[in-house]
Amino acid sequence: MQIRMLLILACGLSGFWIAYHYSAAPKDYLNIYPMGGLILGLLTAWFVIYSEKAIRKFPLKTIFGGVAGLFIGLLFAFLLAFGMHFVSDIMEKQQVVPWIYTLLTGIMGYLGLVIGSKKVDEFHFMKSGNVKVSQNLKIVDTSAIIDGRIADICDTGFVEGTLLIPKFVLEELQYVADSPDSLKRSRGRRGLDILNRMRKDKFVNIEIIDQDYPDAKGVDAKLLELAKQIHAKILTNDFNLNKVAELHGIKILNINELANALKPVILPGEIMTVKIVKEGKELGQGVAYMDDGMMIIVDNAQKYVGMNVEITVTSILQTTAGRMVFSEMKGLASDKKGSNAITK
Repeated sequence: MQIRMLLILACGLSGFWIAYHYSAAPKDYLNIYPMGGLILGLLTAWFVIYSEKAIRKFPLKTIFGGVAGLFIGLLFAFLLAFGMHFVSDIMEKQQVVPWIYTLLTGIMGYLGLVIGSKKVDEFHFMKSGNVKVSQNLKIVDTSAIIDGRIADICDTGFVEGTLLIPKFVLEELQYVADSPDSLKRSRGRRGLDILNRMRKDKFVNIEIIDQDYPDAKGVDAKLLELAKQIHAKILTNDFNLNKVAELHGIKILNINELANALKPVILPGEIMTVKIVKEGKELGQGVAYMDDGMMIIVDNAQKYVGMNVEITVTSILQTTAGRMVFSEMKGLASDKKGSNAITK
């Protein structure tokens, strides 16, 4: 705020003194020319501050693309003007009038600024046209954002690298959030909240890109085009998109498939036979282990250490160290109906 006040003061005083010293009117501090210079300086300061606030909203790469495009456009304008001047000299015709130079500069500068700022993402993709899958680029679909489980997966650190959020996906998410249907509206707002949470995640880099495909019909078609262009994977839980992507040879990371792969192989109520290998920490408990090393706590099995017993799973506890299964005794392992055989 203090810097802005200094800017306003500097621009106002500069405009006043310039108008005062260079005006042909008598040197009077209350003359209209110095006051006009003061107003013009204040308007200049306002324009600079307004421009600074507007530029802040744009990503740095967009600003860089716009500046680079502006310089390229001005260079083209200079070359065209020089060419027209050269041709007019050869043909001994009238020199090109200055307003044509001005018109060329304005047109080419404007085109360079707009094209540079809008197409900077395409330049990035052209530069990385042979991107390898090892660079870990993933495009996130609307369904994956609304689902919300992707944020939990990112928190664990299993998903790393850059997650690309196309602008058309954001537009679809906003459209759902503004839906008159209360259910769709709540899902859309949940998706926006999930996306804001993911942007704060330390394991992933969320990058919003402006790349669009006006000729493609629907968000799914645009996702497929973008994935093919930059050789990225699509992170989704849309079954239909999964199947279509397979036909195009695009790698899909399906959250539902991941959830199915992580389902516990043991469910509460399941009956199994295990060998009690040692006593548990609590009174009367016995401890058994599965082949993969998962610990099974068996109530009332302390006296059956070294024996095979039948148990009924009561609950499963998932911890950072792994899964623990809690169970209760059903009986000794039997190899015949009605008989209990103790095996060591």
